[in-house]
Amino acid sequence: MDVTTLAVALIGVGGTLGGALGGALLSQRVTREQNRRADRERAEDRHDRAQEARRDLYARLNTTARAYRVAARDAVHAAERGESVGPAVLDAAKEAWAEQYSLAQMALPKDVHQIASTLNRALGVGYSVVKQLPSGPDRAEAYDRAKEWFSGPLSDGVYLLRVTLRHDLGVEVQPGFAHTRPQMLSALDSERRSLERLLA
Repeated sequence: MDVTTLAVALIGVGGTLGGALGGALLSQRVTREQNRRADRERAEDRHDRAQEARRDLYARLNTTARAYRVAARDAVHAAERGESVGPAVLDAAKEAWAEQYSLAQMALPKDVHQIASTLNRALGVGYSVVKQLPSGPDRAEAYDRAKEWFSGPLSDGVYLLRVTLRHDLGVEVQPGFAHTRPQMLSALDSERRSLERLLA
């Protein structure tokens, strides 16, 4: 066998092995890239599902807070007009809020939870206000206080929750909100404590 034939054979074998090795390396690279892309897509999908679940939770929390406040306010107006106020609507609104608040406690970030927790206490005081409305002749002050609570501090508290939830979702970013939020929260808490003292 001459040298040329041997060289051609070695080059042929080397080319075949090199091609096979290069093909295998290229295939591994393509597979890795496909795996990375699939991992990214799965992560994005998980993020999107989590964001959607959070939006749904926040929407339900906002809806039940508003419904609870409105049911209590309407009960005050009905009682003031002398209409009989059945507890079913208010109690259903209270239970719906309690259920959503309970679910939300497991998922809310700390600052959002602080708002929801303060509002929860304020709504509870509102419930007490309705249940303690007097039926006697000297009731004007109690009704005025109840109407002021539901249209003032408690309405502001529900608004604060809504804006906080929207802010956390990135839907509504208000400049300076991080500065005004603690002030609004403190005002709601202070009003709640004052009302609790009056009710006691």
